[in-house]
Amino acid sequence: VFAYYTTAADNRLVSMDFDGARLGAPRPLITGLDTAVNHHGGAILPDRSGALFVAVGDAAERDVAQDRQALNGKILRVDGTGKALPDNPFGNEVWSMGHRNVEGMAFDADGRLWATEFGQNERDELNLIRRGGNYGWPVFEGSSDDPRFVAPAVTWPTAEASPAGLAIVGRRAYVAALRGQRLWEVPLDGASAGTPTARFVGGFGRLRAAATAPDGSVWMSTSNT
Repeated sequence: VFAYYTTAADNRLVSMDFDGARLGAPRPLITGLDTAVNHHGGAILPDRSGALFVAVGDAAERDVAQDRQALNGKILRVDGTGKALPDNPFGNEVWSMGHRNVEGMAFDADGRLWATEFGQNERDELNLIRRGGNYGWPVFEGSSDDPRFVAPAVTWPTAEASPAGLAIVGRRAYVAALRGQRLWEVPLDGASAGTPTARFVGGFGRLRAAATAPDGSVWMSTSNT
C-alpha cells in the first residue's frame, strides 16, 4: 500500500505492507517535499508496469513549478522504492512540470494519463499529461497559445469546479468538484475532450474523490466539514 501524507515537517511518499488485516509500519520512499497550508497535491496512481505517478503541489511557492530540479509543482514518476525511473525526461523523478496543484489522476483505456488541476483565481483544468510536458504555471492559468506549454483539454471557472478526484470509465471522465459541488462528466475522444456536463449540482455538497468501481460504476466521496 502506498500513501502520500503530511508530517509536521514535510510531505512524503511511503509504502506499507498489508497482510489482509493490518498495515505495517510506513517505509519512507520520498521525503522532504515542501509543505504549506494548502497546495499539497497527493494523488498516487500506478501504471501497468508498476511505476508510480505522484502529484506534488507547489506548496504555495509558485515559481518552484518551473524548476526542473525541484519536486514540488510536478507530477513524479518513480518505482516502488521511490527511485526515479531511467527513462524519465529530466534525469530525476519529474515526469511533467508547471503544475500548481494536481489532485486527481487516471488512465484512459489506451493508457493515456489525465489529471485535474486547481487554478488560482480564474480557471481550473483537466489536462492530458505528456512525458516532459510543461503545463504553464505560474506563467499561465488556464488556456494559452504559448508553444512552450501544454494547453489544458478542458477549463472551468474556479467557482464551478475546484477539481479534485478523477475517474475514467470507457470514454467518459468524471471529475469531483469541491467548490463547484458537482460531478463533471467529460466525454473523451482519444487525446481530445468534449464539452463537460454537470451532474448532481449541489446535491451532495463538496465532492472530493472519484474512483472507478470493479463493476464499472463510479464511487465518489463528499468532503462537507
